[in-house]
Amino acid sequence: MLRLLLVLAVCLAASPAFAQDGEKVKIDAETRKSIDKALAWLKSQQKDNGSWSDTGNTGITSFALMSFLANGHVPNQGLYGPEVAKGIRYLMAVTQDSGYIVAPGGNSGNHGMYSHGMATLVLSQVFGMTADPEVRKVLVRAVALIVKSQNKEGGWRYQPQPTDADISVTIMQVMALRGAKDSGLNVPDDIMTKAVKYIDNCRDRQSGGYKYQTGGGDPGYARTAAGVCVLQLTGNYDAKTIRDAVSFMVEKRDDATHYWYGHYYASHAFHQLGGDKWVTYYERMKAKLLKTQKNTGNWNEPFEQNYGMVYQTSIAVLILSVPADFLPIYQR
Repeated sequence: MLRLLLVLAVCLAASPAFAQDGEKVKIDAETRKSIDKALAWLKSQQKDNGSWSDTGNTGITSFALMSFLANGHVPNQGLYGPEVAKGIRYLMAVTQDSGYIVAPGGNSGNHGMYSHGMATLVLSQVFGMTADPEVRKVLVRAVALIVKSQNKEGGWRYQPQPTDADISVTIMQVMALRGAKDSGLNVPDDIMTKAVKYIDNCRDRQSGGYKYQTGGGDPGYARTAAGVCVLQLTGNYDAKTIRDAVSFMVEKRDDATHYWYGHYYASHAFHQLGGDKWVTYYERMKAKLLKTQKNTGNWNEPFEQNYGMVYQTSIAVLILSVPADFLPIYQR
């Protein structure tokens, strides 16, 4: 029944040109034990107000919520249903009149639209599951803010203003808009078209990787993984574009600067690709994550851009949980 409730098709089916049945990757007993241990740790970290962040960062809370949703725990259903419901209420409570999902003082600087996009994606999934009219009210405002903040290039930046843009913030908004559209909300087609054009303009034609902005700079693993995921999300299955980007990712393997963010998207991208590359990626990440998990159930790697143990643990759970297919975002 839970599977039927998760009707939000955030990711489209993969292109027949790339999707291969390949070897069926399943969550084995050892991995399930690791996930369960991590979810128990995450439960212990939830604040009294429903958040998972000492600073009120709604992005961190949203990643934690996604890790529970990815394992079949929905608001008031499943072992951690109460915690999920409490977290959703927190996101709704801190949403501003403008639709901006940020806690006072908790998402300033460069985190604003990152967190807003992630929170909007989570709410879009919950609305798709529950059809809760109160969630819909917040979601409509959140989507409207994203739409009006798109700049003339088709992208988004740190704050909800149509000024400059970068690929990482833009991709967060595309994910949120796709989730909203599939939950039944109206998202103008031209918004998505312009966003995909911006992302394509960030592509490095020589290497096949994706750059941070259109003006230049070197392509990176994390940005390329995100770029491939969005191409798949929006049905833009240009064979050469995706093949070149995947080759770039296979060659680079990791990016310590944006490790967790990169693999959050890489797990989507390789799963949609399917076949041997997906099997190789998942088995490599599973071995690494199981080896580095702490006895307490969390992850705490000393990478640059470390946003804390809740952030790391949530993304680790999301990566390990892809084969469960509870989240439509992971389904082919």
